[in-house]
Amino acid sequence: MANALTISTAVKISGMQRIQVLMPLPLAGTYDYKIPANANYPLGTFVYVPLGNRLVAGVVWGHKNEGEIDEKRLKIVNGAVDVPAMPESVRRFVDWVADYTLSPPGAVLRMVMSVPKALDPPRSIVGVSLSSQSTDFRITSSRKKVLDFLADGCPRALKEISKEAGVSDGVIKGLLNVGALEKIALPINAYFPSPNPNHAGPTLSLFQKTAAKKLICGVQDKKFSVSLLDGVTGSGKTEVYFEAVAETLRLGRQVLVLIPEIALSAQWLERFQFRFGVRPIEWHSDLGQADRRNSWRGISESKVDVVVGARSALFLPFDRLGLIIVDEEHDGSFKQSDGVLYNARDMSVVRGKLEDCPVVLASATPSLESITNVRRGMYKHLVLPKRYAGASLPKIEIVDLRRHSLPRNNWLSQPLRDAVRDNIRVKQQSLLFLNRRGYAPLSICRACGYRLNCPNCSAWLVEHRFLGRLECHHCGFGMRKPNSCPDCGTEGALAACGPGVERLLEEVHGLFPDARVGLMTSDTVHGPDSAAKIFEKVHKHEIDILIGTQLVAKGHHFPLLTLVGVVDADLGLNGADLRAAERTYQVLHQVSGRAGRAEQPGRVFLQTYQPEHPVMLALVKGDRDSFIAEEIALRKEGVWPPFGRLVALILSGSKANQVHAIAKKIARAAPNDPAIRVLGPAPAPLAKLRGKHRWRLLVKTTRSVRVQYILISWLSAVKIPKNVRLYVDVDPQSFL
Repeated sequence: MANALTISTAVKISGMQRIQVLMPLPLAGTYDYKIPANANYPLGTFVYVPLGNRLVAGVVWGHKNEGEIDEKRLKIVNGAVDVPAMPESVRRFVDWVADYTLSPPGAVLRMVMSVPKALDPPRSIVGVSLSSQSTDFRITSSRKKVLDFLADGCPRALKEISKEAGVSDGVIKGLLNVGALEKIALPINAYFPSPNPNHAGPTLSLFQKTAAKKLICGVQDKKFSVSLLDGVTGSGKTEVYFEAVAETLRLGRQVLVLIPEIALSAQWLERFQFRFGVRPIEWHSDLGQADRRNSWRGISESKVDVVVGARSALFLPFDRLGLIIVDEEHDGSFKQSDGVLYNARDMSVVRGKLEDCPVVLASATPSLESITNVRRGMYKHLVLPKRYAGASLPKIEIVDLRRHSLPRNNWLSQPLRDAVRDNIRVKQQSLLFLNRRGYAPLSICRACGYRLNCPNCSAWLVEHRFLGRLECHHCGFGMRKPNSCPDCGTEGALAACGPGVERLLEEVHGLFPDARVGLMTSDTVHGPDSAAKIFEKVHKHEIDILIGTQLVAKGHHFPLLTLVGVVDADLGLNGADLRAAERTYQVLHQVSGRAGRAEQPGRVFLQTYQPEHPVMLALVKGDRDSFIAEEIALRKEGVWPPFGRLVALILSGSKANQVHAIAKKIARAAPNDPAIRVLGPAPAPLAKLRGKHRWRLLVKTTRSVRVQYILISWLSAVKIPKNVRLYVDVDPQSFL
C-alpha cells in the first residue's frame, strides 16, 4: 500500500483504467473498479461506486496493472465527488491506524468519512444584504442596528444578523417588506471565522513565557516533535499553548485541539474567544448534523483554521495541519471503547509524525506512558511548577473514616460537615466530589437478600431516584423501581445500598437547608451549553455547594471555590486494574486542584479508610515524584505498560458455552514463543454485556515484539463462527 500511494496516474487496461477503491465499510480491503482511459482520478479522489444494488461513496486508494478479478467483470466508477481529494497524510494515517489496531481499513476510513452528507453539493440558505434600490421608510433604533451591521456591504444570514445586531427576526422581515433589504442566496458553509493571532492575551509569568517560547520554536521549525506540558493545576497551561496556536496561525497552518469531555469545552471556548476574538470550530457528538456537515466540508476545503473537539476530531481531513494539542492527555476518555479501538492521545502522536508537525500533550497529572517517554528522550518536558498570579496550592487533609465513623445512611464525616458549614458562613463555595452517578449503586431486598441486576449485563441496576427508575449504566436498560421484591414478593423491603450523587444531594439538603446546591453529572449535563449554565451560576455565586462526578474534576476555574470534599477517596482503588492507583491519584489531584485557584487559599478533605495508601500519602505530602517512582518500579518489575505491551482478546456471543469453547480454542492455538505470555481465557469481569456472554484473554509481550504480526498469524488459524465476535484491543485501558 505504501508503494501504491506514490503512484499518481492509473494504469490503462484495454481502453479502461483499473483503480482500487476503499469504502467506509468494515470490509477486508479495497475493491477494484474501472474508469475510462481518458479519466483522471488521482489518489484520494472521492468517488461513487456500485456495490451490490446501491451506490457507495469511497476513496481512490491505489492503482494496479491487474487483479484477481478479470477486467471484464469489473464495475465502472459512477463518478467523482466534487470535494478536494483526501490528503496523502490522511490516507497514510488510515492505513497506520488499521495496521496497529488490527481493524479493517474501511472501518477506520468510516471515521474520516463520518458525515456522508458532507459529500453532497453545498446547500444554499437565505441571506440578506442592503438593497440596491433607494426607498423611504421609518428608521427605528432596532432597524438602525441592522443597517449599521450590514453597512460593509457583505451579505449575512438571518440568524447571524439577529444575533449580532441584537434584534428579533421581525425587525429584519420588516426591512425586507419596505424594500430596505433584499434576499440573496448564500452557500451554507460560506464563512468560518478566522482567529486573530495578534489579539491581546494575558500577561504570562516567567515560567509560562519560557515554556511558550519553546513551543513557538517547535511550531516555527515545522517539524515533528512531542512536548509534554506538565503544570500544576491552575498554572496556566492553556495560555501557554495558546501562544503556540497563535504562531501556527501566523504561519498559515491549521490547529487541532483535543479535549476529553464535551462539558470541558464551555469554559475553554470562552478563553479561546477572549484570546483570539472568535470561537473555534467545534467537533463533538453533541453537534447537529447540519453543523457537522458544514464543518467537515469547510475543513476539507481548507477554510477552517482551528478545531477543538473530542477524540473523533483526530480523523478530520486537515490538509495543512501545523499543530496538535491533547489537553488532559492522561484522561481515559481518549480511548475509544467500541468499533475501532484506538487511543486518541497515542494516535495524535502518530498523526503529528505523518503531518510532520509538533504535538503538545498537556496535563497536571501526566500518564506514566508520557513521563516514561520523556525519560527515554522521546518527548520534550516543559514544566510549570507554580500556580498563576501567585495563587497557592490547596492544603490536603485526610479524614480517616476508621476514627471519624459515619452516621447511619450518611456519607459526610463531621470534619467535612464543619468545613462546609464554615465555608457557607464566610460566603465561599464548596465542591463535594463523588464519582458515582444516581442515588445508589445497588438495591437489595432486606427480607431475602435479592439484588436487582440488569437482565442484559452482569451488573447491578443503579437507582435514579429523581427519575423513579433503576438503570444499567452499561447497556441503558431501565425500569420503574418495583414496590415489592421481584424474588420473594415482600412489599417495601427494597433498600438502597451505598451512595450516589443524588443521595449525597439529599443529605446536603438536610444538613444545610438554606444552602444553594448544584448538581453536575453526565445525567444533568448534556453538552457545552448546559455545562455553561452551571458554570455561570457558580461564577455568579448562585451556588454555595456544587456536587459532582468526574465532570467537575478538571479544567474548571471557580474563583470563590475554596473547599473540596472527596466523599469516597478509595472508590477507584478497588479492582484488578493495573492503572488503579495511577488513575485514582490523577482524579483526586485534579479535583483537589479546583480549590483555591484565586486569592483565597484552598482546603481539600479526602475521606478514606486507607490513609496509609501510597496515593493518599503522595497527595497529602504533595510528593508526585515519589508516587511516580514507586509506580514505575512496580510496572518495570512486572514488565507491564509502559515497559511491556498488552493486547486484550475479547470474545462475545449469545451462547455462553460456545464463547467459552472458542476462547479455549484460541488459547490452545497460541504461538509457542517465550516472548509472549497468554493469560486466560477467563470470564470477563463483565461476563455478560448487552445480552452477550464474554470471555477474555490477555496477551503480554515486551515492547520489542511486533505483536500485530503474531496476532494476525495466530488468529487467522482459528475458525470463529459468525455468531461469535472477536474484539482485539491493542493497549487496553479498561479490563472490564
